[in-house]
Amino acid sequence: MLTPEAKPSAQIDVHQLRLRDACALLEHGSVTHLPDIDAAPLDYVQGLIDGLCELSLKDPLTGLANRRHFRTVLEREIDVVARSGESALLLMMDIDHFKKINDTHGHTAGDLVLQAVAKCLNACVRPKDTVARYGGEEFAVVLPNCLQTVGPVVAERIRETIESLSIAIAPQVQIHITISIGGAYAPEWVRSTAELWTDRADTELYRAKAEGRNRVCMDHQPVLSVSAEEKNLLFGHLSLGEPAWIENGPGDSSSGISGSAAHSVN
Repeated sequence: MLTPEAKPSAQIDVHQLRLRDACALLEHGSVTHLPDIDAAPLDYVQGLIDGLCELSLKDPLTGLANRRHFRTVLEREIDVVARSGESALLLMMDIDHFKKINDTHGHTAGDLVLQAVAKCLNACVRPKDTVARYGGEEFAVVLPNCLQTVGPVVAERIRETIESLSIAIAPQVQIHITISIGGAYAPEWVRSTAELWTDRADTELYRAKAEGRNRVCMDHQPVLSVSAEEKNLLFGHLSLGEPAWIENGPGDSSSGISGSAAHSVN
């Protein structure tokens, strides 16, 4: 096993390594920096590794974070919210009637639309926010430290900016699109999961589509209003016996809790 302290016994000869496929991937991918062929062999190989790692986190068409990387970002943000109680917003977005664009103008036009939306989303958010292509025509944005009064404003700005886009898909051919947005805040001080948070935002996205598309729907969850699954994540270790906060009803003469006299706390 190679440990960090271990050193190779000989210099690397890059000409003996099968690096052609790796180089081709980087040349056609949206990596920030290509490795310098004139660099020292070890630096060149390290540059290839760094480039491949960067490529594995990106969507090849738009250059945005891919779903795998976005999931990691969500889980990290959930941990921050659970420890600090800061507000964090997740926006799920879907291009309206995207299939019609592909069917009418072709998939090349569809790709141009996806790239235009990706560029627009990056321009609408802060550098510390993470924008991802979540799948197909669906995008996602996580906004750390985003107040509940600010989130709807940001979401509406995104919707309006995309609605105003004029996307050139061919010479003298431009189209306009709209987008539906669903948003949900992570429950503060609760160690939730990426699945539960995404489900909340997806529910709002489905509502935006059901209500006519080209709109924003937000889940303004009170801090203490969390799902049963999230309560279990927070209080599950206390569920071995009767919860301490369940008290007997007035006039209950027994020391235990009977079915008719018990009052549970939701």
